[in-house]
Amino acid sequence: MKNACRTGIFIAVLALMAGSGLQAADWPQYLGPDRNSTSPEKGILRSWPEKGPEVLWTAAVGKGYGGPVVKDGKVYLLDRDEKAGDNLRCFDLSSGKELWNFVYEAPGRVPFPGSRSVPAVDGNHVYSCGQNGDLYCIDINTHKPVWNKNIWKDFGGSRLPIWAITQCPLVYGDLVIVLSQAPDAGAVAYDKLTGTVKWKTPYLGNESYASPSVVKIDGKDHIVMVISSTNPIGNRDLPQTLGKVVGIEPLTGKILWTYDKWQCHISVPSAVDAGDNKVLVAGGYELGTVMLKVEKQADGGYGVAELFRHNDFGDQTKPPILYKGYFYAQFTTNSKRDSLVCMGMDGKVLWKTQREPDFNKGSMILADGLILATDGVKTLYLIEPDPAGFKPLASAEVLAEGGVDTSEPMTRFGGSNQNWAPLALADGKLLIRDQTKMKCVKVAQ
Repeated sequence: MKNACRTGIFIAVLALMAGSGLQAADWPQYLGPDRNSTSPEKGILRSWPEKGPEVLWTAAVGKGYGGPVVKDGKVYLLDRDEKAGDNLRCFDLSSGKELWNFVYEAPGRVPFPGSRSVPAVDGNHVYSCGQNGDLYCIDINTHKPVWNKNIWKDFGGSRLPIWAITQCPLVYGDLVIVLSQAPDAGAVAYDKLTGTVKWKTPYLGNESYASPSVVKIDGKDHIVMVISSTNPIGNRDLPQTLGKVVGIEPLTGKILWTYDKWQCHISVPSAVDAGDNKVLVAGGYELGTVMLKVEKQADGGYGVAELFRHNDFGDQTKPPILYKGYFYAQFTTNSKRDSLVCMGMDGKVLWKTQREPDFNKGSMILADGLILATDGVKTLYLIEPDPAGFKPLASAEVLAEGGVDTSEPMTRFGGSNQNWAPLALADGKLLIRDQTKMKCVKVAQ
């Protein structure tokens, strides 16, 4: 009888755990499992202690803007040392102990020096792309490279784009897809196990710092690339042309559709799947946002309609978050200070925090109906997304100010605080970094 009672209690506990909605998920690539800044994790804390959420561990990192990824209890970060080169590092998620690293030569100093991309983990391999275009496939068991290519030089690139190469690789089936934008290639797909080029598009026009995203059109995946308009400051000698948003067939590289009226001369955020064959693109220079509708035509091709575009919503460095039909983004640029902004599906802006509080190129993750957001300086916020108004639940100073080399002229324009790296969330732990340290913060039960 006692054993039966114990068995019954054990089953009840299991059922309670299953019904509690507690889930843990990896964060294996840029912007998370589905590349949309959203985590399926539940049990996110809705309040924090007075001193802020618990910091479980801290690790020293080099200067930069590259964020971490998490897979199977391991944290991967592409770090950079100006003397040694690019440095792919692996940490234990539970302790912060560095388990291994792989360094390769990547000479040169660029404006806003430091790391600038996010790796991707798939199976037994981690893929990363450095500032010079070095794309590496590293075996996570041997810690040695399986293959490496240069997505810039291999396709005729010579002088790097103004802000160097900023690509977060997309693993799609058997492919690794990046945007080269060298003279002889636009988007490029490599075999993920061998590095063989499987397809490449022609040059798509102008430089871009936006990584590939996946959008559903009529139930089928399209790889979407965002291409900048001509940079009028850095490329005065070139024809001043508008940018593009391009839809590509993932397995063949065939260009399916093109929108050619995008006006943003430094495109960084990836395109957002807005549902119902809609694609939202955000920027921070000239134009803030455009909403596109992609529709299949009678001849089998695709047409693109512009639903709206304006400069009252955008994001300089990250794609907006979509939640229950509303978009949330940090719209602070060299000329605007709207900070955290909410916009409806129809393009109507519902509210802006402006400088109260200020959000400037920070990062955001949606999890369990809540937004975890950094302000780009030192504060981490817990926010309840609501189209009726800004609803902060908690905030804490987690990141350190400074650490930026403001002796570099262009970097100085970004200010003395540039904590802009993407976040990662796994197993209730938020990975967050500034210019000298990466921290693991407890944000779930």
